[in-house]
Amino acid sequence: MLSSPNLSFSRTLPTSMFNKLGELLEQMTQAVEGSALVLTEAIVVRVPSSSEWQIQRFTVVVSPGFSALLLGKPREMDMAVLLADEGQLEQTSELANGWENGENDRTINASLTFDLNAIASFLSKLQQLFVSDSQIYRDLGHYSQILAPNNNSLQEKFTLLLLESLLTQSESMTTTEIPVSNSHHSVYKQVETALQKQIAQERLLNQVTTQIRKSLDLSVIMKTAIAQVRDFLKLDRLVIYKFPESKIKNLDTSIAASHASTSITLELSPPKVIDYGGCIIYEVLANDTIPSVLNYQEENCFTPTTKCWQKYSQGFTLAVNDIEKTYALEPCLVQFLQTIKVRAKLVAPIIFENKLWGLLIAHQCHMTRNWHQSEVNLMTGVAEQLAIAIHQSELMFYLTQEKQSLEQRVAERTIALHDALEAAEVARRIRSEFLATISHELKTPLTYVIGMSSTLLRWSFGELTQRQRDYLQTIHDSGEHLLDMIDDILDLSQIEAGKAVLNITEFSLTEIVKKSINELQQKATTQQVELKLDLQLHERRDRFSADVRRVQQILGNLLSNAIKFTPENGTVTLRLWWEESTAVFQVEDTGIGIPEEQLPLLFEKFHQLDTPYRRRYEGTGLGLALTKQLVDMHRGRIEVESTVGMGSIFTVSIPAQPMDNR
Repeated sequence: MLSSPNLSFSRTLPTSMFNKLGELLEQMTQAVEGSALVLTEAIVVRVPSSSEWQIQRFTVVVSPGFSALLLGKPREMDMAVLLADEGQLEQTSELANGWENGENDRTINASLTFDLNAIASFLSKLQQLFVSDSQIYRDLGHYSQILAPNNNSLQEKFTLLLLESLLTQSESMTTTEIPVSNSHHSVYKQVETALQKQIAQERLLNQVTTQIRKSLDLSVIMKTAIAQVRDFLKLDRLVIYKFPESKIKNLDTSIAASHASTSITLELSPPKVIDYGGCIIYEVLANDTIPSVLNYQEENCFTPTTKCWQKYSQGFTLAVNDIEKTYALEPCLVQFLQTIKVRAKLVAPIIFENKLWGLLIAHQCHMTRNWHQSEVNLMTGVAEQLAIAIHQSELMFYLTQEKQSLEQRVAERTIALHDALEAAEVARRIRSEFLATISHELKTPLTYVIGMSSTLLRWSFGELTQRQRDYLQTIHDSGEHLLDMIDDILDLSQIEAGKAVLNITEFSLTEIVKKSINELQQKATTQQVELKLDLQLHERRDRFSADVRRVQQILGNLLSNAIKFTPENGTVTLRLWWEESTAVFQVEDTGIGIPEEQLPLLFEKFHQLDTPYRRRYEGTGLGLALTKQLVDMHRGRIEVESTVGMGSIFTVSIPAQPMDNR
């Protein structure tokens, strides 16, 4: 067991007296030889701790010649006052930041001891708040080992200083009770003041929120909203610290893995690449005497503990009243903060999409500052609104990029489609012109072949054997068949080239269908197919306006096709009826039929259905394609129904054409 002086006491003291005792203990470190450790409750602000630690104040001094421990907790009445003042009637864990407000009527249950066992026990409990591999943990263990009985002269010196302080405060310490009327009046007054402060802060936060909703420009928000916060809190400096992008992404999985480059684009040029950490991307200063830290980045000491960074990522706001006390065991960090003129700071995390984007940091440069909980709440609220503004800004940035990218792709695709259409149009025109030219060139010699073979058959210049006559007939029939195909090619090429024009006239429907039947009757008889006409037409509805030649061409193609694909003893029927102002022509056969999967290909140019009958039936595959084009020119429609082995039904509907189209 460690031996120690018996001097110790416990009593209720005014806050000012408690603060004075802490200052006396700190003064004693100047009289000891060798290194001395002075710690206050500020050191536990950055680490997770229980509510007991959060409401407890302490000053502990450890040195080879003098060691002491001062503990304090607020009285029950003062706890209520503090809670009311800070607007946190339900959160006792937030008391620590509101103790040093300067009101002399607040009191603390204080205890002062020089017992080395008590001091060692306290240091051990304090040590457990930090991670075992941290420097603070090791330093606390080291100072626990150097505890030794106090030097008598140093103990006497402190006793004299303590007695002087007690005597000067004797009148205020004659009783631990506060008159009820005075205490109630004080409570009401402080609650009223706290409410007024809370209203003002809520009004400011509402203004910030409104500005964020009105603007998507992050720099505008920084210049206006953040400047108002600095003015309201009377800060020396307010800055925004941003982490690198890679650190934001990895912070939730590995706080320590924060080595990445920095890329920042507010109103600043991108900072240089560093191994870890981020930099200050925005600041607002109280006046010109406050040094600027814009773009500042610290590369040596600013390596935060894992627990502290985890607390930030969970939304913890850090309030440091005095950096020299809070970072008493981190001299490198203290020196860094002193270099940039920071004596007290308040840090609120900016969390964007569940990632720690950056920090909103308030600086008091020349003196310590006891941060009120209401100030902590305001900074936290502003940081949350900044996260919303960052989300809006980045979302708008990405949307703008996507819009520009989409517009670029649309423009490129439009150009490509335009080029493709032009190429297709040129190719189609060249093809049509080629077909028209070659067809015209073929028709001239073909006409001579047909004419001369016909002449030879009618007027022979001598006796012809039956074989010679058969040869001439074959030449004549083949020439006419070839001429029909060439005419189809010419018609199709003219339609596709847009050169075909309808010649609208008025004619008799009955006459046109009878003429179509008569022209193909011989062909039907030759193939032993019965050709029928079914007129479902009233004689007063016989007149019709359209291109008579094209209508006859449509009927001829459909009837010829039906006869060709109908076996012997089959039937082909042509029907005609009216549907309002539309003439309906229907050709039904009992032929081979068309497979369902082949129906979509039926009207394709130069396409013959792939069936076992392909070699048996001649044709180019142009007839139905040309028929559909002619129907489309009349703004009509053509439909087909077919069953394999039973036959097909082609139905053409052609509306009456206005006569002014001629």
